[in-house]
Amino acid sequence: MRRSTHRKVLISGASIAGPSLAYWLNRYGFEVTVVEKASTIRSGGYPIDIRGTARDVADRMGLLPQLRAAHVDTQKTAFVDADGTPVGSVRPETITGGAEGLDLEVPRGDLADALYAPVRDEVEFVFNDSIATLDDRGDRVDVTFDSGAHRTFDLVIGADGLHSHTRRLVFGPEERFHRYLGHTFAGFTLPNDFGLAHEAVVWNAPGRAAVLYAHEPDDRVHGFLVSRREEPPFSAFRDPQAQRDLVAATFPERTWHIPRLVAAMRDADDLFFDVISQIHMPTWAHGRVALVGDAAHATSFLSGQGSSVALVGAYILAGELATHTDHADAFAAYEQTTRPFAEQNQALATSGAGVMVPGTREALDARNKALLDPAKLTGAEFHAANTGLILPDYRHAE
Repeated sequence: MRRSTHRKVLISGASIAGPSLAYWLNRYGFEVTVVEKASTIRSGGYPIDIRGTARDVADRMGLLPQLRAAHVDTQKTAFVDADGTPVGSVRPETITGGAEGLDLEVPRGDLADALYAPVRDEVEFVFNDSIATLDDRGDRVDVTFDSGAHRTFDLVIGADGLHSHTRRLVFGPEERFHRYLGHTFAGFTLPNDFGLAHEAVVWNAPGRAAVLYAHEPDDRVHGFLVSRREEPPFSAFRDPQAQRDLVAATFPERTWHIPRLVAAMRDADDLFFDVISQIHMPTWAHGRVALVGDAAHATSFLSGQGSSVALVGAYILAGELATHTDHADAFAAYEQTTRPFAEQNQALATSGAGVMVPGTREALDARNKALLDPAKLTGAEFHAANTGLILPDYRHAE
């Protein structure tokens, strides 16, 4: 195994990109520490897709048997109009451009567990802590943690998501890189009293969507309330009650299951509210600090590709660090290889919104017409994006 001259690495964030990067760096002989502000790996969450190039990464990690066992296997996505009348239904692959029988749909918590298990005893994980300050000294990075601990690393990688604290410390305020996509969403779970299994049902009115998404018939259902909004509702970000009031006011209908969804949203103890947005940065690295996953290039909820792109980016970043003795060269090669793939997947958000949350009556009517002839919903753009990168082979670095 080739030994890099920069072997002591701190990763901030233990969601998807962080443990994946830790796996590959550990495999290449780096000394890895992962710091995570939560008390443990986060469980739960709605299912996420692993398709195309990301599936190849999972295969190289030896995770496919475990992920296949956790595969949700959604059979259809059905659409209803504003009064609850069925419009049409399609296989999910029709929209996503995926390959039936190959792509994986896995509960987020199961993926997180699968990524954590191979490294939990190989890599140092520090939970209930986070980075307070970073001082890039040119030949090292001095880090102070919220706990008061002081440590030194060769490199620091921010894998701490859309609202990355590492990015703010090194690159500046999020506002410089945040691109609002004109929508808010609320996600939560509720009892499956709807008789749903292995399916999603999408209610639409222009600029709004309400979704029920079911795994097994005995499981709780994931609910989503998505709405178009010209300006981000900044006043609601730190006020959970204001978030609930805002969402409820946006969905006043008494049709379909809207009242049930709104009531469940108000009572949910797992409500997640945010804007739908992306991160666009001119560069993903500065000195001895780099970003990976959503911290560098969040693709958004509407692309359906955030976790897949994170897996791919982590694989490439680790491989380039393992095959370059100069971290600057490694960071440059990582970005050169990954950026086109990330940007191609970011572009899917527009298409995703057009199918799931048509913004106007005309767009909604056109979507509904296309559902009558699913061949028109080829998913070709999604397929091209999720398979848009052939993985480099870094086995020579082992």
